[in-house]
Amino acid sequence: MRAVVFERYGERAEVRDVADPVPAAGGVVVRVEATGLCRSDWHAWAGHDPGVRLPHVPGHELAGVVVAVGSRVADWRTGDRVTVPFVCACGRCPECAAGQHQVCARQTQPGFTHWGSFAEYVALDHADVNLVAVPEELSYDTAAALGCRFATAFRAVVARGRVAPGEWVAVHGCGGVGLSAVMIAVAAGARVVAVDTSPAALELAAAFGASHCVDPARGDAAGTVRELTHGGAHLSLDALGSAATAAASVSGLRRRGRHVQVGLLPAAQGAATLPMERVIGWELEILGSHGMAAHAYPPMMELVRSGDLRPDLLVTDTIPLDAAPDALAAMGTAPGRGVTVIRPGAARGR
Repeated sequence: MRAVVFERYGERAEVRDVADPVPAAGGVVVRVEATGLCRSDWHAWAGHDPGVRLPHVPGHELAGVVVAVGSRVADWRTGDRVTVPFVCACGRCPECAAGQHQVCARQTQPGFTHWGSFAEYVALDHADVNLVAVPEELSYDTAAALGCRFATAFRAVVARGRVAPGEWVAVHGCGGVGLSAVMIAVAAGARVVAVDTSPAALELAAAFGASHCVDPARGDAAGTVRELTHGGAHLSLDALGSAATAAASVSGLRRRGRHVQVGLLPAAQGAATLPMERVIGWELEILGSHGMAAHAYPPMMELVRSGDLRPDLLVTDTIPLDAAPDALAAMGTAPGRGVTVIRPGAARGR
């Protein structure tokens, strides 16, 4: 198969022929029809994830067709249209027994713990626990956007953030996760303040229903959020992942507000310093959110099916596999507008 491979962290990847994957006894191989280009892929390429071993194929946000099935898989057959969360759970540890697959102690992640979906085929573990059926009416491009950014934002806003109608929600960082959070919060009846330095990202946030758009380069983002929301956001998310955006998210909350950290905070960038005196005095909640388990997808999928949520609108560009190395490298300086989807089979006419 053809795949995007990098040999050294931070050096340009290349598209080359590599061996086809084979399924584990409890896993499957999926022909990748679409895979999202995510900032987390850039973190892996840049060397921010110590679990990534070289040479490596990135990619974790995918949709496609099952083409090979392991001997112990009960629920899936070749030809099934599927997607998968970026956290693939084992299904057997105490966390999984409690239904918290997204923090599985023995999790695997395509594109991080093993070769990922910037390829024509990808192997996925524990298929009966992790695969999610893709309805015929949902395109592969849209389904690929669900596995990381949209599902992550859905759980962060709805389950972890406990958004309620009429609340003010601040979203710091309007890339794929942030724009998804804007859309989901608006659909839940919240009023949203979108914060980003990119005019294009803020334009999309406004199109998805944000009440206010703030450029933090023009002044104190947290202060502006507090002013616009008449005292601070009820719920705030750092969807980018930096010391500055995490601190601004917490500082922009009202008393007893809730901060959800969604964006990765790589150790190489230094520790984030939060205003803990405010956390104590104002009884703020500091929450983490790490993806969403496959069994939690049905409510989100129903909202997508009904048209109440439109992840298809997040997909702003599609590229072939040959364009992926340059697009991956560019994520560090130009994260892009919306979601870029790679179509690995485009060069071979499928």
